[in-house]
Amino acid sequence: MKQAVQNLLDYADVKINGDRPWDIQVHNDKLYSRVLSGGSLALGESYMDGWWDVKELDEFFSHILSANLDKKIRPSLPLVGGYIKSKILNEQTKRKARVVGERHYDIGNDLYERMLDKRMTYTCGYWKDAKSLDEAQEAKLDLTCRKLGLKPGMKVLDIGCGWGSFAIFAARKYGVEVVGVTISKEQVELGNIRAAGLPVELRFQDYRDVQDKFDRIVSLGMFEHVGKKNYREYMKVVERCLKDDGLFLLHTIGGNKSTSSTDPWIAKYIFPNSMLPSAAQITKSAEGIFRLEDWHNFGPYYDNTLMAWFNNFHSHWGEIKEKYGDRFYRMWKYYLLACAGSFRSRKNQLWQIVLAKVGSVGRYESIR
Repeated sequence: MKQAVQNLLDYADVKINGDRPWDIQVHNDKLYSRVLSGGSLALGESYMDGWWDVKELDEFFSHILSANLDKKIRPSLPLVGGYIKSKILNEQTKRKARVVGERHYDIGNDLYERMLDKRMTYTCGYWKDAKSLDEAQEAKLDLTCRKLGLKPGMKVLDIGCGWGSFAIFAARKYGVEVVGVTISKEQVELGNIRAAGLPVELRFQDYRDVQDKFDRIVSLGMFEHVGKKNYREYMKVVERCLKDDGLFLLHTIGGNKSTSSTDPWIAKYIFPNSMLPSAAQITKSAEGIFRLEDWHNFGPYYDNTLMAWFNNFHSHWGEIKEKYGDRFYRMWKYYLLACAGSFRSRKNQLWQIVLAKVGSVGRYESIR
């Protein structure tokens, strides 16, 4: 079993018990059979159990994913089961959609306050000229506002508003009124406190229930929870809520190929009922509804963002350790650094897409 695993790892230039930062250190020899039979779910769970370690987990995953090892291992039962389930069921109905709010975003505001930037922006920063996480997130928020052409007095809808970082920034700097919707009760409670005194209203509401009309609509890092079966409906909801001369900015993680499910470990422990859209899935869902005005990929910046999040999380861990426990630490470290490795290997992308209604007039100038 050990030799079989090493033969696979050779493709990624990773050695078992080697001395390089990305080499895996095995503490339990049962790991080999567990991973060969259980795939990525078993790999993640065995790390949480302390069966193996790597000095630089992000580099380990960058090597693994760059070598396409997932294509060299037969699909595990959890992966096959998840794929079949996603084909048959709609895992992102209004009722099921709230699961990710309860199990991820409602974990605890104390965790996110320590991990994120000062504005609590839980999406990729724009690091083009930034030297810190705070600067990168402010640059991303401002870039988003400029792409939307925000002007005082406009009414903006923020789908998946988080703790209100965009809403608060846009209201303060650009003089707009913002309505934000999220399926996290914790985000709404803290976000409305942070937005006090501003023309900002954060609602605990599914995006499908929004009926108002807006000059601009933005969605930062929420489309990953919509699901393939709902992409077309999502676009129709945005079209219904957007004024005829309005603009819609979609900021989403994307995959290099079309799929209908996500990694089983991510689905079980981090983002239940989630999946990453492909470029083809996005354009197909928008066809006949929206006109593509701009497509901006700054996926490599998510590597910077995730590493900054992990450094914050790690440095403040002692403050929240008693509440969350050591197993949670290993789970969260695995999540953040595995994702950093996935963006470093260019397996995942980060897109900002500007869309206008079909039939609308006017010229759009791309902004970077």
